Amino acid sequence: MNETHSQPGLVSWDDLGWEIRREGEALVREYAGVFNRETVQRFVAESAHALSDARRQEFVPLFVRRFARERLRDIAIGEGLMSKDRPEILFVCVRNAGRSQMAAAFASRLGGEGVTVRSAGSMPGDEVHPAVVQAMDEVGLDLSQEFPKPLTDDVVKVADVVITMGCGDACPIYPGKRYLDWEVDDPAELDIEGVRRVRADIEGRVKTLLAELGVAVA
Repeated sequence: MNETHSQPGLVSWDDLGWEIRREGEALVREYAGVFNRETVQRFVAESAHALSDARRQEFVPLFVRRFARERLRDIAIGEGLMSKDRPEILFVCVRNAGRSQMAAAFASRLGGEGVTVRSAGSMPGDEVHPAVVQAMDEVGLDLSQEFPKPLTDDVVKVADVVITMGCGDACPIYPGKRYLDWEVDDPAELDIEGVRRVRADIEGRVKTLLAELGVAVA
């Protein structure tokens, strides 16, 4: 059982609100036998600190649980405590507020159960761009409860393919990974028509990527 793996965050477990502690207790149960209580609590506290600037504060407990859960999973896979049975794609941009969120949403819908999809930002923002939420809603993809997530080494380690979009050298390089850089316009600098063009561009790239990975498109 993994005893400890990451450094304590700036927020302790006891300082967290009851809603976040409740979500953390659910993770303690989920990862029983893989991580001890103290390790899970540490990741929850660190995740709460990392997401403390999120604009949608009403969703922070949910965000914290999802982010902590992903981080615990990454560590468990990286240390051979859990296995994965499908390709894993990581989409990275600077703010994780536009391009990478759009790509992840399309990959999740099109790839279905055949792929695991993650996204992150080298300097994550405090919310997904409203124009991006609007444009994706137009094609039936709801990003209203998505949130920008920090890029961690562990999420890169477990990915099979890493797609970067405008974040330069911020993404760590590990042998055996496939890295691709997509030159896609930043939606933050565009009006809604421009965002729709980016949406179409990204959807096409995602379909090509899934086909290359042998993932059946839903």
